[in-house]
Amino acid sequence: MYNEIECYIMGGMEVGRTQHTVCMRKGNPMDIITVFQLCGGIAFFLYGMNVMSHGLEKMSGSRLESTLRVMTSNPFMGLVLGAGITIAIQSSSAMTVMLVGLVNSGIMEFSQTIGVIMGSNIGTTLTAWLLAMTGIESDNIILRLLKPSSFAPLLAFIGIILNMISKEGKKRDVGAVLIGFAVLMSGMEVMGDAVEPLAELPQFTAILTMFNNPLLGVLVGTVFTGIIQSSAAAIGILQALSMTGTITFAMAFPLILGLNIGTCVTSLISSIGVSKNAKRVSVVHILFNVIGTIICLVAYYIGVLVIPFDFRDMVINPFGIALCHSLFNILLTIVLFPFGRQLAALACFVVRDKPGDGTETEQVILDERLLNIPSIAIAECRNKTVRMAHIARDTLISALDTIGNYSESAKELVTRNEDVLDRYEDVLGTYLVKVATLSLSKADSEQVTNLLHTIGDLERIGDHARNIVMSSAEMHEKGISFSDEAKEEISVIADALREILGVTVEAFAYTDLPLAGRVEPLEQVIDKLNDEIKLRHIERLKSGKCTIELGFILSDILASFERVADHCSNMAVTLIQISASALDTHSYLHEVKNVDSTDYDEYLSSFSKKYSLPELHSVNS
Repeated sequence: MYNEIECYIMGGMEVGRTQHTVCMRKGNPMDIITVFQLCGGIAFFLYGMNVMSHGLEKMSGSRLESTLRVMTSNPFMGLVLGAGITIAIQSSSAMTVMLVGLVNSGIMEFSQTIGVIMGSNIGTTLTAWLLAMTGIESDNIILRLLKPSSFAPLLAFIGIILNMISKEGKKRDVGAVLIGFAVLMSGMEVMGDAVEPLAELPQFTAILTMFNNPLLGVLVGTVFTGIIQSSAAAIGILQALSMTGTITFAMAFPLILGLNIGTCVTSLISSIGVSKNAKRVSVVHILFNVIGTIICLVAYYIGVLVIPFDFRDMVINPFGIALCHSLFNILLTIVLFPFGRQLAALACFVVRDKPGDGTETEQVILDERLLNIPSIAIAECRNKTVRMAHIARDTLISALDTIGNYSESAKELVTRNEDVLDRYEDVLGTYLVKVATLSLSKADSEQVTNLLHTIGDLERIGDHARNIVMSSAEMHEKGISFSDEAKEEISVIADALREILGVTVEAFAYTDLPLAGRVEPLEQVIDKLNDEIKLRHIERLKSGKCTIELGFILSDILASFERVADHCSNMAVTLIQISASALDTHSYLHEVKNVDSTDYDEYLSSFSKKYSLPELHSVNS
């Protein structure tokens, strides 16, 4: 109830002059305090959504990447995965940016993203239904408990407790999600309370009538969503405004269509400076929403001319907005899903290939857009590290083959691959340092540590491969070679080195811990072989049957062999220790070598028999 109106006359009071008055009432429906409350509500809402989204991303972890890996050329599978992942991270914008990064890195094909984009539009509608629960009004205790303002404080309390008492990453992530949800819902309540007085302002009503123009409604929805870069947040604000009881279906419908277009701004920005296929991902996202909006507007207003829809002027509530948002995205997907290839072709027409594009190799290894979802970035770093491991293995095997069978082509291959490994180590190391500065779960943080150790070991294996091939080149240039007995000894230890490399790379690629357990006993066998070959070399040197020059070359080769085995051991031990959530590799090695271990002893015995040096018949080098 308002008090008596107090009129203040501005300026001098003159008969016959126009009198300018400002009429104010106590309890003004819209004052500066209310504006502050509205801004605070929006801030809480956006912050809560951000915290909840990041918590969900961390909880999902590398499963996001592995789920995308399952994706095939089946568009329906992409549709389902797109919806599921977007529900998991609660952000269609983040999903699209991630797709741009994945395509730009060569992880996914452009054609695979079309179904994912459509599914992402459906997945993002869940937020609107959660927010719609703020409009529940009932005396029924069960229905009242469904209202977020009833249970959000309890979720916040549980979230705070989990964050305070839990050291485990997963529980803290759950706590962050609960706190983010509670803050989001609190912001929704504050916004609803702040905008409630707007219903009594004639100026506000006049502004709303402008949205009866569908084109203006679409434009405003697009611009507003583009500014805040979140369709879920835009829907939430629209739902808060609907609580004033002044928003009709005719006003809300074009705004909903516009906010779907506005959410494309994020992916459009992310496509700056990427490959053409990555740009096409953003183009498909825009085309999907723009074409859908045009189809819906044309169909709706043609329908209005034929059938008078009485509900157009009915007041819409938060549930009605959530329903419209879901129906629009679901129907749009049903209509355009069969035309995925045509959308791809249209995107290729918009972003055309230039002559010569197909002959240029893509040099980008990792895309920084993937940093928006750390678990995806880490998973891709691991994929690249696996690729690096295979290159290191193949490079060393090529180097081993040059001993006694030298060729210039093999030397060039090893040298070229060694440069590639250096580049991998540089790019991956720089990228992983950036990832390490992000907010990571415990498992992701341990994975980053593992990868940083591993890429260093792989790069050093490449260096040793180059050293081996340079020793072979020296022997070839000088026209010297080892004796048949020395060649036999080197062949035995080289075979053991090939096996330890193969076992290590496979164990790392598939996170096969039992297989990784074979590496350390094999490394011990290689060390013993190394020592025994050196002793035999000394005997040959004493008898004058070995030249000092060949001795130096043999020593260099054996040193490289030993260091390669050590790096394989480092990789395997790090893999085992990371899985056991412990990083003290020295303690592990001490334990596995000095404590009775049946598996270790069995493998050691088996490898010792498999890789035994031939009996010493002569001392000729």
